[in-house]
Amino acid sequence: MAVTIKSEREIELMRESCRLLAIVHKELEESIRPGMTTKEIDEKGEKLIHQLGGIPNFKNYNGYPASICVSVNDEVVHGIPTKKRVLQEGDIVSLDAGLIYKGYHSDAARTHGVGQISPEARKLIDVTRESFFAGVKMAKAGNRLFDISNAIDAYIKPYGFGIVRDLVGHGIGTHLHEDPQIPNFAQKRRGFKLEAGMTFAVEPMVTLGGWEVEWLDDDWTVVTADGSLAAHYENTILITDGEPEILTLY
Repeated sequence: MAVTIKSEREIELMRESCRLLAIVHKELEESIRPGMTTKEIDEKGEKLIHQLGGIPNFKNYNGYPASICVSVNDEVVHGIPTKKRVLQEGDIVSLDAGLIYKGYHSDAARTHGVGQISPEARKLIDVTRESFFAGVKMAKAGNRLFDISNAIDAYIKPYGFGIVRDLVGHGIGTHLHEDPQIPNFAQKRRGFKLEAGMTFAVEPMVTLGGWEVEWLDDDWTVVTADGSLAAHYENTILITDGEPEILTLY
């Protein structure tokens, strides 16, 4: 496994890639409303990425047909946007997006409520988001990789929610997916020591039910096996000698 340590120049380029992506997420969040199609979200996101001087890194990645992954309700990740899927009041929608700026990737995801949502759905979104921050507190030079995984798991466990196991976080840099893989559930091993200059995408995926997932016939869309709601929260982070830097926050 080769985990890359970024130079100061590379870190600056990643910071800019991530700053631009944060703008995309903010604009998309403000545009979400009942009656909007998932295709409209994708088109708006793709246009914004180009306007900001980026390149959508999801589009055509291993054949994925869109720039923004739009996953609704029981769809965990990699939902394919379509004109037929219309957001309804009470839905929750996860937007996973990334871009390339001068050769460097960014990756982030957010789950939003559409109009008024149920208290259970709101709790799921909030716990998923907070579990990310619990994990990232452990993302310091000198700590171990799976300290992040264990902290995410420990935060979610008391709520009784399912933690998806088939999909994990990852390293990121000149490629969208680099070593290492970063599970969101507790590990028996502690993993390697973290060093300043490493960049990761940490991304808990959490369900109201069990952790098991299935792939739909499109070979992309991942859904909960029990049909329960799912939420996703992700940021690109930088390991430093002190507190970790969350690069994709607006």
